[in-house]
This record gives sequence, structure tokens and C-alpha cells, in this order.
Amino acid sequence: MDSKAERRLKAIQGHLLLNSIIESTSQLQTNETSGEFVHGQGYSVVLPEKLQTGKWNVYRSARSPLKLVSRFPDHPEIGTLHDNFVHAVETFQDHKYLGTRIRVDGTVGEYKWMTYGEAGTARTSVGSGLLYHGIPKGASIGLYFINRPEWIIVDHACSAYSFISVPLYDTLGPDASKFIVNHAVIQAIFCVPQTLNTMLTFLSEIPSVRLIVVVGGLDEHMPSLPSSTGVEVISYSKLLRQGRSNLQAFCPPQPEDVATICYTSGTTGTPKGAVLTHGNFIANVAGSSNAVRFFPSDVYISYLPLAHIYERANQVLVAYSGTAVGFYQGDNLKLMDDMAALRPTIFCSVPRLYNRIYAGITNAVKTSGGLRERLFNAAYNSKKQAILNGKKSSPMWDRLVFNKIKEKLGGRVRYMVSGASPLSSDVMDFLRVCFGCVVLEGYGMTETSCVISSMDEGDMVSGHVGSPNPACEIKLVDVPEMNYTFEDKPYPRGEICVRGPIIFRGYFKDEVQTREVLDEDGWLHTGDIGLWFTGGRLKIIDRKKNIFKLAQGEYIAPEKVENVYAKCKFVLQVFVYGDSLNSSLVAVVCVDPEVLKAWATSEGIKYEDLGQLCNDPRARAAVLADMDAIGRDAQVTCFNEMNFL
Repeated sequence: MDSKAERRLKAIQGHLLLNSIIESTSQLQTNETSGEFVHGQGYSVVLPEKLQTGKWNVYRSARSPLKLVSRFPDHPEIGTLHDNFVHAVETFQDHKYLGTRIRVDGTVGEYKWMTYGEAGTARTSVGSGLLYHGIPKGASIGLYFINRPEWIIVDHACSAYSFISVPLYDTLGPDASKFIVNHAVIQAIFCVPQTLNTMLTFLSEIPSVRLIVVVGGLDEHMPSLPSSTGVEVISYSKLLRQGRSNLQAFCPPQPEDVATICYTSGTTGTPKGAVLTHGNFIANVAGSSNAVRFFPSDVYISYLPLAHIYERANQVLVAYSGTAVGFYQGDNLKLMDDMAALRPTIFCSVPRLYNRIYAGITNAVKTSGGLRERLFNAAYNSKKQAILNGKKSSPMWDRLVFNKIKEKLGGRVRYMVSGASPLSSDVMDFLRVCFGCVVLEGYGMTETSCVISSMDEGDMVSGHVGSPNPACEIKLVDVPEMNYTFEDKPYPRGEICVRGPIIFRGYFKDEVQTREVLDEDGWLHTGDIGLWFTGGRLKIIDRKKNIFKLAQGEYIAPEKVENVYAKCKFVLQVFVYGDSLNSSLVAVVCVDPEVLKAWATSEGIKYEDLGQLCNDPRARAAVLADMDAIGRDAQVTCFNEMNFL
């Protein structure tokens, strides 16, 4: 080691700070096998951003404090998504990979599986087929359909032949899809018959498109477009045949090459395209896999949109681990049926669904009768206390109460992971008790290739989003206009900023918005407000821009209010708004029709349709009363009347 490096290591060794809020008397020690400093109990370590300034404000994972992770430790040769899938095909050739439920005589049956080897063969055929049609290396390829095996195979083909995948999705609307196609200069689009019909309405307005491949479409049903359009429409099965007859060698990408342009809703009305490289994905998943480990014996259910970064990153870890992926039917209302058939071991979801599970179980308990309710409460309190004390609860409670609840998700779930928005502490604790599995929460965004921080598997404290992904470092920056500073006591607070190999290249063709979030030192400014909680854990407490001031001068963070009322059993979705001209908030509430109908039946209320039921004064009163009770428990009281529009 040269003297300069030695001096730097000594400086860091001498000054590496423990998080001042870690309640521990243990000291930092050298791990002789890795040459890194780790802390026996804390989840983060603190480093100086610049040695000469003396300000210690950069937090890293205690798992890798002196070097940010950029590759899988066990397989450092994997630098791209193509490398990752080649590794998967070679290692798990005959393992189950992609599964869908098959229909027999109109009835949905069991899952039918494609192996890793079969998926690898299909990947080569798809990529070769695109080259056969003259789609050049580096071209953008659109994916315009929901989760199914072909989505994954096309994405692998893009990686193997150095195409750039660009997801499209209906939730942004046809105008946004048209904008993305033109903005990313997409040359080929994979779609299904439904989205094909949408595209045909604006085909003349997307001149870059040369090829449309219809997944699930029959050859004889493909529309024949005039040659003047310059667009050919073929079925997915035909593309496979053409690719098999004209096989081409891979065109492997480099880690710094663009893997995808992932569009998110923009504040100006047009979507922003986050440019992510192969190296971004590998670094993020390699780092976050320290906290969540998948295995070849695991089964994962895919229902979260593949157009979003949360599910995309999960699929990278799935392939690396040789895990089987079962796809839902495409209908969220049938997800529980799919879970029962698949019996997954890993369930990654969002608070909205976890809140519905929580509300459904608690509602069922309350209406089950006195004896059953008392039994559930006794079992719940006993098991929760055991979990908090790090002990095993009596198996009697599982046999009597919780095994029936576990069966709702197939009975085998060992991991439940939550992301995309905050999960309340009581819901997390409830899931841990009822399902008897590891429940973790993470925090991330598209611009960081997914995970910024995540909880440790052994951490039983809820209400936070864990410690930094070992592939990045985090600092909190003062926001004086909101009275948040790093010097705040007892916990440092500020805007969450992230740096490391997981950070995106920028927004596609948009230097202005890129400079707004990426500073000259490489820090991504997330716009989220966080604090460093006990033990070096990160907690999200606010949003920098998403606040408004009411007429009386009171500042409101609507997401906080929304997360409270989302736990109401009647509420499917809630949107809260206010402005400085009014002294109170308004909320748009979307009721859960199944819960409201079940309540009406129990109350003996007759109605012809949902609209009539929603206008029934008794229904309004019931929904408002439940929201009021939830609000009081959380010390939030915002609404005193309800009008259905």
C-alpha cells in the first residue's frame, strides 16, 4: 500500500464515527477477511464527505463502509443484465423459471412452467428476429403490455443484443404513450391485441416505429397495413420462427451501456425518461441482495407492474438466484386465487394491498363474534410480545388462529417486502404476527435503479426504511425553509441525497431537469425528507415539495394524512388536497365496493347499484365514522362531512 493510501486509511480508521444515536458500547472492529470496518450492532456508519471540512454527515451500510458495492461478491464477472441471465441459464438450466396459469375448457387451472434453458432459447430467437427485421443495435424497443413471460423474454433479448428496452403503460394514457414512443425514438413495439388497437389510432403520429409484434395474437388475425405506413405487424410466434431460422450471435453490452429508459410521470405534464445502465441495475441488486436473499427453491409471484423499477429490479435478483416466477392472471381481483394456486414463498407488494389485507382480517375478526375475537386478540398479543422479545411464540397460536390466515397467501410465504410508499408500523407488526414471516420495508426510486435503503432481516423495530443499500451512500441536506437541519436534536433531519453506482445517467434529452436533481458532486436530491433514527436507520418523514399551507398558516403533508385514512376498511384509495385560500382539507375517497356491499348486506340495506348505495346516508355515515375512528387513533382529524360525487 502506498503512503498516501495508508495515510487515508489511518485517517478514516482513526475518525470513523459511530452513529451517535446507536445505543451501544461496542467498538468498531476490523474484519480481517475483508479489511473493512463494521459495527457489531449498528446498521450504518458515518464518514466525512470531505476530510478537510471535518463534517461527518455521509452514511453508509455497516456491511460495506469503505467501498460501495458494484458487483455481486460471489460473481464479480457479472457486469451487465446479459451476463446475469447467461449465468442464470448456465447454472439453472432445467429449473422452473416462468409460469402462467393455463385455461382448460374456459377454467383457469394450474401453473405451466418454462425452464431457464427454454427462456434462454426464446430470448435468442426474439433477439435474432429483431435483427432479421433490420432493427439495429442500440435501437429502442417498446414493451406495451402487462406482466407475462414474454415481457421478461423480450427484456432479456434486449440485453443480449444491446437494444434499449422502453416500457409503456396504459396508466399514463395514450397521449403519454405516444409521447414516449416519439421521445425515445422507438423502432419496434411488443404489445397485445388490446394495446395494438390503441396504437393503431395514432400510428401515423409515431413515425419511428417500423415493427409491431403482437404477443398472444394469431397470425391470421394480424392486420395488414398499407405499405405507405412503413410498419409491419406480425405475431410473436412468427417472430420466434423467423429468429430460429436466422439465429444471430449475441451483441453483448458493456456495464456503462444504457439498459432501459424508464419513464415516470413528469411535473410538467410530459413523462420524464430516466436513463439506467446495465451497471446501475447490477450494482443496486448486488447491494440490496445483502438484505433479501432469494434461492432456487423460492417461488415469486409477479403482479407489480414491470413498467416500474420495483418489479424490474426484483426480476434481476430472481434471475441471479434461479428463483421461479409465477405471473398473475392480469386481474388484481383474482390475485388471491393466483396466490392460492402458486403458493409463493416471496411476496413483494405495496402498502395499498397490505392495508387491504390488514383491513380485511381485522374486519373479519370484529364480525366473527365475541369468543373468536377474544381468541384472536389473545393469540395476537402473545405472539407479538414474543416477536418483540426475540423469542418463538407458542405453536398453539398458529394451529388455532394464524395458519388459516397464512393459507390466504398460499401458506408458504417466508418474505413479505413493501415498497413504493410508507407502510405504517401497526400494519407491519400485524403482518409479522399473522403470517409468521420476515416482513421488510425498503425505500427507493427510479433514478436510483430501485433500492436506496432497506431493513435488515433481524431488525424487529418498525416505522423506518432501514440502512443504506451497500451500493450507495446517503447524506441529509438542510432544508431551512421547512426547519429541517442536520444539527436537529435528537435526530438529524434534512433532504435525502444519494450517491454511488446506482445513480441514473439523467433524464433522456432533458438536461434542465437532470441538473435540478443531480448536483456537480454526483449527489441525487430525492426531494424526500428523512431523519436518522436510532441505530443508524433512515426514516422518511416528509416531502420537500409535496406540502401546502392552509389559510390559518398550518403546513400539511398530504401523504401523511392519506396513509392514515388508507387503513380504513372501506377505503380503496384516498387523495388529499388543500391550499392557502382555505382553512380545511378536502379528500377524494374511492370506496372498496366489496367491503361496502358486504357491510350493506350485514345491515340489511337494499340497493340497486353501487351508486345508489354510495348515496345512502347510512353508508356515508358508516364510512365517515370508520375514517374518523382511524383518524382519532392516529391523532389526525381532518374531515367532518362527506359528499359523494
